Amino acid sequence: MVVLRRDTYDEMCRSAADLIAEEIRRKPKAVLGLATGSSPLGVYRHLIEMYREGKVDFSCVRTVNLDEYCGLPKDHPESYARFMRENFFGQINIDPQNTFIPNGTAEDPDAECARYDHLIGWLGGIDLQLLGIGFNGHIGFNEPSDRFIEETHRVRLTQSTLIANARFFPGGVPPEYAITVGMKTILGAKSVLLIAGEEKYRIVKRAFTGEITPRVPASILQTHSHATVIYVGEEEL
Repeated sequence: MVVLRRDTYDEMCRSAADLIAEEIRRKPKAVLGLATGSSPLGVYRHLIEMYREGKVDFSCVRTVNLDEYCGLPKDHPESYARFMRENFFGQINIDPQNTFIPNGTAEDPDAECARYDHLIGWLGGIDLQLLGIGFNGHIGFNEPSDRFIEETHRVRLTQSTLIANARFFPGGVPPEYAITVGMKTILGAKSVLLIAGEEKYRIVKRAFTGEITPRVPASILQTHSHATVIYVGEEEL
């Protein structure tokens, strides 16, 4: 595992964007696993800037997102499908048919989870997986649990996650359930890149210097052979 400390959020995002752009240049048809939330916004801004400067080409890239809220149609203001369109896909030259996100309104969530796993396998797996980390150590929406869940699955979000996400929803009430890819998919990525702002320092330290436990889901990344963690903080881990 490579652990990189940066002094500011922008420096962290620039470093992450450079690694992603390098992957695309190396493999123009790369499959990128993408994340949502506040942490990757700066990464996407830097990648958009690189695209506009002609430094990276997304025309052949395929993407699979980590998760989506259950019950939100793709045009809902807080859906992750809309988040990605507004903050990234709509500002680069990626083919919309090459961008994949779980269907949060699927009538049969279990069937949708199986379909999504099959899709990722059909694409050949993920070349580079971008991750954030929750205050409770979740990656994607893999919440603290008694075991690591391997497959894409429907999950009931923990109270701490609901509280953290409430600010994005009118009335402060986010959906209680989401579809998330599982640990098998994340660990199956050829490389993993996790970013964390200064406010996440405590959980980053716990995840990557403590024991590997499903109570801190991100800790399983300690077992990945090509994982990079970029965090903001005054101290080394």
